Amino acid sequence: MIKQAFIYQSAPSFRYFLLTYTLGIVHWNKYGCVAITDEAIFVLESAKSSAGARPERLLGQLPRPTRIGPVSGRWAELDILRPIAGGRCWVHKRFFDQITATDHAAGFSE
Repeated sequence: MIKQAFIYQSAPSFRYFLLTYTLGIVHWNKYGCVAITDEAIFVLESAKSSAGARPERLLGQLPRPTRIGPVSGRWAELDILRPIAGGRCWVHKRFFDQITATDHAAGFSE
């Protein structure tokens, strides 16, 4: 059963990411979804047209007690996803509550 989920975007650098986001050409970026269950953290690749909301394939998984955060700012880079997603990944602040809840459930405090 999925406990938490959030969407991320990946791009080669934050400047590239910010430029494409600001200009509205975000289809150049890759999208993904992270789903957290009691057993593991699953990293999925999503269709670009869905902006991360429609996962298409499993990229990998992390052990459940893995810490994802802390996160802050408007966009937070998630270094923990880099090896699985194959690049730098950012998540918008609207998903910070899910990340904080995931870390808290795994026993990590702020």
